[in-house]
Amino acid sequence: MKKFVLFLLKIIVLGIITLIALDALYTSVYTHSSVKRNKISYLYDSKDLDYDVVFLGSSRVNNHFVPEVFNKAGLKSYNFGLTRSRLEESALMLELMIERHYKIKTLILQVDLNINTNDHSEAIRSLFMPYLHQSETIRNYYRSIEEYPYLLYIPFYRYMHYDARTGFREMWKTLKQEPTNQLDNDGFYPLFQNQHPLVPADLKKYSPKRNIAYEKIKRLCAKHGIRLIAMTTPICTETINREYFEQIKKVYPEILNFENAVTEDKYFSTCGHMNKDGAYKFTQVVLDSLFKPQSKLEK
Repeated sequence: MKKFVLFLLKIIVLGIITLIALDALYTSVYTHSSVKRNKISYLYDSKDLDYDVVFLGSSRVNNHFVPEVFNKAGLKSYNFGLTRSRLEESALMLELMIERHYKIKTLILQVDLNINTNDHSEAIRSLFMPYLHQSETIRNYYRSIEEYPYLLYIPFYRYMHYDARTGFREMWKTLKQEPTNQLDNDGFYPLFQNQHPLVPADLKKYSPKRNIAYEKIKRLCAKHGIRLIAMTTPICTETINREYFEQIKKVYPEILNFENAVTEDKYFSTCGHMNKDGAYKFTQVVLDSLFKPQSKLEK
């Protein structure tokens, strides 16, 4: 019996040592890679960047705003939109930018379909996990979530829990320095395939409500002198319950309505996402409407 207990203890100790070693290995790979495979790793490893305009939001930013259009007008910009992200992740990204001494004159924030919930995106949350031990900002942000003690104190648990996004496959590609296209085009990801006919988006299940993360973003912008422009982005005219966008204005009157800025079906890849041509057209509309008097083209 004594030998069995000792053997069991050795197995447990060996297992703990293995988990600690794996945690250290994965973290070292993610934090020391010179090739950044996503916008979170790029953001975490950067500092002192200077932007006239930063775009934040979900895929309806990632696929809709073309920094090239702003850059040609003399306004340095970057698209930090993340497909599947919610306002909770946008707020944390802004906190990290401020912590890294970004100089941001204007933040364009997509606030439309993402304002109907105060929930998070599990997929995007996973991308912050490699930096949990290194970043006090990330730790503070997630301190209140139920699994926080496990993520912080159990070695390798965060990589097992989020294996689909930060597990062995992603670690191995990061170790091999394999680039992705996520940082191409200053963060803009164009869509080329078009759905014909467009399948209408159904917004009947959506209900705008006050959003904790959005209000945090407003406070951060006010505190750090960042001009905040919150806006809706285009959606196809076949959308069911387009009244949703007017309901947003009742909750937050300051949000600008741009859901009708582009309406022709030829500019849409799907009902909720514009194709490349639509993105260029929409970005130009936003520039002309809100920035052109400030751009170098007018000087």
